[in-house]
Parts: sequence; structure tokens; C-alpha cells
Amino acid sequence: MELFIESLIRDRVSRAETATRYRAPLVGFADAEDPRFAQLRAIAEPRHSLPRDLLPGARSVVSFFLPFAPEVVRANRHHPRDVAPEWAVAYLETNELIDRIGRDLVAALEERGVRAATEAATHSYDPDLLSTGWSHKSAAVIAGLGSFGLHHMVITDAGCAGRFGSLVVDAELKPTSGPAAPHRERCLHFHDRSCTVCVDRCPVGALTEQGLDKHRCHERLLLNAAYHFRDLGLADVCGKCAMGPCALESAV
Repeated sequence: MELFIESLIRDRVSRAETATRYRAPLVGFADAEDPRFAQLRAIAEPRHSLPRDLLPGARSVVSFFLPFAPEVVRANRHHPRDVAPEWAVAYLETNELIDRIGRDLVAALEERGVRAATEAATHSYDPDLLSTGWSHKSAAVIAGLGSFGLHHMVITDAGCAGRFGSLVVDAELKPTSGPAAPHRERCLHFHDRSCTVCVDRCPVGALTEQGLDKHRCHERLLLNAAYHFRDLGLADVCGKCAMGPCALESAV
């Protein structure tokens, strides 16, 4: 079953009719009863859903990461403050692709007698609290795909420049990580305090070494959507904190 899921994700990415190019997707699995899901209510969001809230009888969680091709990152690096159109398009196209992959997986697994449920790639958050009931990034960390960096994004072996998706299934899948797995640091700042590129490049000072002002960050995203990418739809993007040495690979 794990191979079937991985193959479907890779197939959909390889056949995606998008302007955005991708590198090879990363796929991981977690036990739905992994205690770290419950711990998210204490460390991230008190209302964070458990896998069984999304799907009664949940047994496993599937996480996947679609890493952008290097040219998407290079384009956004070449715009010191403004967002590159390529980055905005990648954001929109990848969200649509992740949602399509989720729907295809749910349907394909149902044909094999497996129930599954997924959440939208984005815009499922509370607009006032700026918190979500299901974090694709946290699911990725629990599945062992990466670790959080100073910029509050997840750094994988393919970097942080890309988008995450996840789904919950009622089949038992072999976890790619577990609560006893040793922590692997991928952020240079947390490793030896040698990097603050993400902080330095934040155009509105929302990100500091002490934390992230989510509301200031969100205001910038909405401003970009309203004034720079009105013709694209809700392209509430920036990505300047994803331009450092961890953009395309683990920095450690």
C-alpha cells in the first residue's frame, strides 16, 4: 500500500500540466496514534485535530512534500523585496495540485477498500487567530520528512521551498518515523547559530530570532495578493524567508 501511494503521488506530479516544475516528491507515513499529534494541542494549537477527528477509525497519516524546481527559488531570490511572479504562480498551482492529489488518493484508496480523508492545501485557517485545525507541516515532521527551522517552516532533505499535503487513512502503514526517533536538526541557526538569512530577508520585520509575528506576516501576504497579483487569484505569498541555504536542501 505504501508503494501504491508513493507511486500515485509521483505520477500525478510528473504529469502535472503546470508552468511550475518540481523535483522528486517526498512521501512519509505516521501512526495515527503517534502521541505527537495530541501534543500539538499543547505546543501549537489547542483546537488542533487528531487524525481520528478527520477520519473515525484512522490508523495512519500520509504526508507528502512537493519541492519546487531551483528556477522558482532563483526567480524569487532575484527580487530582493517584491515577490517573483514565478513564486506566486508556483504557490497557486501547487495548492491546486496537492488538492487534486488528495482527491485522487481518496478515490483510488476507496476502490481498494481503504477509507481516507484529507484537508485543503491552504486557506483552511481561522482568519482572526491565524491558526489551523490541521497542520500539514506538523504532520510532515511527525512522519519524519523534516524539522522546523527558525522561519517556522519545515526543512526537508529537499529544502523548504515547496508545499506540503497530507491525508488520513484507515489502513495500517509502516511509519517512516516514530516518537522514539532521534531529532535531526536541519536548520543552521538551531544547529550552531550561524545563519539568520530568513530573518534578514523578511521585508516587514515579522520574523525575528525570538519568534514570528503572524499578523504582520499575514498583512504582507494580503498586501502582495491585492496589489501585485490581483489577476492570479488569492496569491497571498512572499517566500523571502525561504530563500536561504535551506531552500533546496537540508542546511545541516
